[in-house]
Amino acid sequence: MKKLDFNCDMGESYGGWTMGNDEAVMPHITSVNIACGFHGGDAHIMRRTVANAIKHHVHIGAHPGLNDLPGFGRRPFPVSPDQAYDMVVVQLGALAAVAKTQGARLHHVKTHGALYNMAAHNDALSQAIAQAVLDVDDTLVLYALANSRQAHIAQAMGLQVAHEVFADRSYQDDGTLTPRGAPGALISDPQQAIQQLICMLEKGHVIALSGKPVPIQADTLCIHGDQPGAAAFAQQINEALKRQGLL
Repeated sequence: MKKLDFNCDMGESYGGWTMGNDEAVMPHITSVNIACGFHGGDAHIMRRTVANAIKHHVHIGAHPGLNDLPGFGRRPFPVSPDQAYDMVVVQLGALAAVAKTQGARLHHVKTHGALYNMAAHNDALSQAIAQAVLDVDDTLVLYALANSRQAHIAQAMGLQVAHEVFADRSYQDDGTLTPRGAPGALISDPQQAIQQLICMLEKGHVIALSGKPVPIQADTLCIHGDQPGAAAFAQQINEALKRQGLL
């Protein structure tokens, strides 16, 4: 069985406001998606998070989102392809510069929150995001929702794509994530999350909330750094993956 990348969204604090427990989670993952100042993060947090990733030999990725600090980038609103392109270019460029000052470079890109979910089924947004990544650095890997329109479009445009699955979220029959406000959307039990992940890897499908098996490709696994107990959750998943020879 192939090795699995294990990623987490981080660097989402800003100013005097703290989100998540990045220092405790970082040792347990292999890739980090760092907020770039639009939905979370600021210049100091970006620099500090990059430094922490370098310390733990973790792949550094940009996590561009909608320009919506109060809503944490999770509120969908109309965005044109041109606007999406510009948002991604600016945020990628900012984090790439921060990484360069510390002798590092970006490995991947993963859009955040509402932008991620909108792109998963919106061809025009997916094309704009992929073009932005290609124009900034065509060697970057795009992390996209497994089997989504965004993943397939980016691949067709020539980007390397990692199909992303989630340990801490449930799925719908169409392979999309259950909306956060819906019952059963979040998985907080590490054992349940591990069983969902092993099913994905061994059987090539995930069991949706309805009970339907949904085909899925798993290249990279995400957990969210802002969920309660994220550090312990990450540690338990890391240990389970190592026991299975997957990390």
